[in-house]
Amino acid sequence: MEADALKFFIACVTAAGLCIAVAAFGCGIAQGLGLKSAVEGIARNPESSGKVTVTLLIGLAMIESLCIYALVVSLILIYAHPQAAAIASLLGAH
Repeated sequence: MEADALKFFIACVTAAGLCIAVAAFGCGIAQGLGLKSAVEGIARNPESSGKVTVTLLIGLAMIESLCIYALVVSLILIYAHPQAAAIASLLGAH
């Protein structure tokens, strides 16, 4: 039973690491493209910089929230799974 719990824990940690890596990569690409488009829009029409900046900040916050959701899912995979007690006893924690 404890060996199965350890295998499950290793799978959860691997999945969590992959999840946050893909989310950070995707969010970084999306934020870069959004910033690029905003700068191009301001360069073409400098009078619209206020509206573009507000829209950009709201968009970046929405994109960043996706990465935060991935972080939450990763932390749940690592710390809140059904075999946490078996893993803790296996690792010597009380």
